[in-house]
Amino acid sequence: MDKKNALRAGTLAAGTTLMMLLMSSPALALTRDDGDDPGSGLSVIETLGLYVFAPVVLFAVIAGLVMVLDRSKEEHRVTTRNIKTRETMKADAKA
Repeated sequence: MDKKNALRAGTLAAGTTLMMLLMSSPALALTRDDGDDPGSGLSVIETLGLYVFAPVVLFAVIAGLVMVLDRSKEEHRVTTRNIKTRETMKADAKA
């Protein structure tokens, strides 16, 4: 039974991959479409800035704003000081 399911899954994966390749063939076409007017390409620095540095800076800004504007109360934060274990609960009950 396992071989049958594996064969079915492999056939499905191969068929899906084949269909994706066939459907994406116009993306690989070398002929230009009517109305196609591409601009100049990006330099390496522009590409790195747009796809690497800008997302990292945006992530850092959002993370910084979240940390600075955090209004949660100290007792709601999970730290080693406020984790209740059986031993600490027993000690609290005795006191």
